[in-house]
Amino acid sequence: MLSGRDLLGAAQTGTGKTAGFTLPMLQMFAAKASASTSPARHPIRALILVPTRELAAQVQESVRTYGRHLKLRSTVIFGGVGFKPQADELRRGVDIVVATPGRLLDHVEQRTIDLRQVEILVLDEADRMLDMGFIPAIRRVLALLPAKRQNLLFSATFPDEIRKLAASFMHDPVTVEVAPRNRPVELISQVAYPVDRDRKRELLAHLVKSNNWQQVLVFTRTKHGANRLSQQLERDGIDSDAIHGNKSQGARTRALKRFKDSELQVLVATDIAARGLDIEDLPHVVNYDLPHVAEDYVHRIGRTGRAGASGEAVSLVSADDRPLLAAIERLIGRRIEQKTAVGFEAGSRSQSPAPQQEQPHHQRQERGRQHAAPARHGGNGHRNPDGRQENRAESRGPAHGQNGQRQRTRHPDQPGNAGGGHRTQDDRNGNRHEPRSPVQGRRDGQHRQRAPQPGQSRHEPDGNRSPRRQEPRVPAYGQSFAQQPSQAPRDDERQPAPERARNQLFPAFLGNLFGRKGR
Repeated sequence: MLSGRDLLGAAQTGTGKTAGFTLPMLQMFAAKASASTSPARHPIRALILVPTRELAAQVQESVRTYGRHLKLRSTVIFGGVGFKPQADELRRGVDIVVATPGRLLDHVEQRTIDLRQVEILVLDEADRMLDMGFIPAIRRVLALLPAKRQNLLFSATFPDEIRKLAASFMHDPVTVEVAPRNRPVELISQVAYPVDRDRKRELLAHLVKSNNWQQVLVFTRTKHGANRLSQQLERDGIDSDAIHGNKSQGARTRALKRFKDSELQVLVATDIAARGLDIEDLPHVVNYDLPHVAEDYVHRIGRTGRAGASGEAVSLVSADDRPLLAAIERLIGRRIEQKTAVGFEAGSRSQSPAPQQEQPHHQRQERGRQHAAPARHGGNGHRNPDGRQENRAESRGPAHGQNGQRQRTRHPDQPGNAGGGHRTQDDRNGNRHEPRSPVQGRRDGQHRQRAPQPGQSRHEPDGNRSPRRQEPRVPAYGQSFAQQPSQAPRDDERQPAPERARNQLFPAFLGNLFGRKGR
C-alpha cells in the first residue's frame, strides 16, 4: 500500500483489516497534515465506503484513535441522523471521510461534499455491499472520483463476483490473503444443538441461565423475529434488547453501547451487526436462525474470538435448517460438532404448559351450543307441504308445561331416537322443528339467534341468513295446493301472510279483468 499500488486484501474476520489500511494511510497523509482551520487546507484525501452505520462509526473511531496525534481531520456520514450537522462539518474541511453509499450520494446531490481531490478509495466489506445491492451506488461514486487514485478493497470473504467488480476499476491489483478464504478463526469452538423449531426460544433461555452467560450476541433472520425474541427473553427474566434496520440510529447506538459495557445480557440482531462490529472479548455468539448465505455464518461467528481471544459459536438447528447447516459445513471445510441438550431433543415435547391462546370469536360463540346436533334433517323425518320437519318414528308424550308449551329433547345416547342421533323440539302448536347447527353463525357480528316464534322455521337455504317467517303459501289465481311446486319458497316470497295474499290477489284480479276480456 505504501508503494501506491492497488490492493485486494482478504483475511479472516477479527484479524485487524481496519488497522491494515488505516495505519499506512495515516502515514502517507502525515506529511500533508495542517493545523490550519481553513477548509482549503483540508480537502478530502481519502474516502472509505462501508455497508452499515455501525461499521462506519467503528472505522471512524479507529481512524481517530490511530491518528489522535496527527493534525488530520476525519468524519463519518451515514443515514438515520441529521443531515445538517454532517454538512456543516464537511464545509469546515476534513481529510478522511468514512461513509455509507446512500448518505454519501445524498451529500453529492446537495453539493455539500467535493470528491475531486480524493487520493485513496477504500471499499471495506465489499462482498457485503454486493449482497446489499450497493454496487450501482458504488459505480456512481466511482464516476465522481479522479481517475488517478489508489484503490483498496478489503473483505473477509472473496466471492468471484467481487473479483469481477475489482477488475472493472482497479489497475493491476496486488492480492494479499492472510488466511484461506471463508475460514473462521480456529480459536472459535463451534457447536450445533438439534432442536424443534418451536422450542428454540426455550433452549436459548435454558443455555443462557444454566451456563450463566453474561454477554451473548444472538442472530436472527428477520427484524420482526429479533423484536419478538427479545421480548420473549425479557419475559423469561433475561435482560435483552434488539438492533436492526427498523430501529432508529439513536436506539441502535444506545443498545450497542449497553451491550459493550456489559449492561445488557443478550443482544438480538439481524445480519446488520454481522459485519465489522468489534466487541471486545465477546464470549458467545448464537445463531438462532441459520443464515441463507453460508458466507454470513463466517461473519456472524467472527464477532467472537477476535484479536487472538477464544470464543464459542452455538447454532440452534431445526429440521428445516439442516440443508443450511450442510452448506455451511461445505464452505468451511469441516463438520460442526453436534450436542444434545437434555430435555430438548428433537421430537420431544415441552414440559412447561403452553401459553393459553385467545379463542377465535366463532369458537366462543359456539361454547354454549356444544350439545346441539350438526345434522340438519333426521334420518326418516318427513317434510310437510308447509315446509316443516316432522319425525314420524318418534312417539309423542303427553307432557306439557304450565303455559301450554310442550318441549322435549332427545340426546344422541338416549334410546328410541330414530331421527339419526339428533334432538328435536315441539313448539306450542305441536309442530316439529330442529335446533340450528352450531356452525351456522350469523355474519354481521350477531352473536345469538332469537328463539323461534310460532310458525317460524330455522331451515333456510343459506345458513348465514337471518331466520324469516314462513307461512303456508296462498295459491295464485287458478292454482290449487296440489299444483304448487314442492321446492322451498324463494326469499322474495317469504312475506307475512296478509301482504303476500294481497300481492298475489291483485295480479289475479287484473288477469281476470283483462285476460277474460281478451278471450
